[in-house]
Amino acid sequence: MYPDHFEKEDLIKCGHGELFPGDMRLPIDEMLMVDRITHIAGDDGEYGKGSLVAELDINPDLWFFKVHFDGDPVMPGCLGLDAMWQLVGFFLAWSGGEGKGRALGAGEVKFFGQVLPTAKKVTYYLDIKRMIKRKLTMAIADARMEVDGKEIYTAKDLRVGLFTSTDDF
Repeated sequence: MYPDHFEKEDLIKCGHGELFPGDMRLPIDEMLMVDRITHIAGDDGEYGKGSLVAELDINPDLWFFKVHFDGDPVMPGCLGLDAMWQLVGFFLAWSGGEGKGRALGAGEVKFFGQVLPTAKKVTYYLDIKRMIKRKLTMAIADARMEVDGKEIYTAKDLRVGLFTSTDDF
């Protein structure tokens, strides 16, 4: 079994296909929106099917503050949403799923705050609602994102699948 926490070096290994068997990979370099996973378990959370907590350290030198927007730097909301999808895929691989991860949608996404260059830390919380391990391996999760302890994004029914072939995707 895998550990219940992962450091940046582990996440980089996952980006190069060196952490889990199969093809599941996290993004690399700037698109990896997570610095560490502080908790992962398969039998807890709001629905009793697993949870994950992860963090991203914020500093004014992050690439997206330079381009989004000129004179009004803010982390794009889509990057926070993508981070939550990344983490659902990571949970699938951690729990034994194999294949290439693909985001499949979300039921409801709400943004009611922002990440500015003055922030220190983003924290992601995921609660797994459902795991499917048949021909398709998929997880459905609810998630929320906090910046410096204040909730700013929520997402319900995030869906990520693992595919052994993406030729017809």
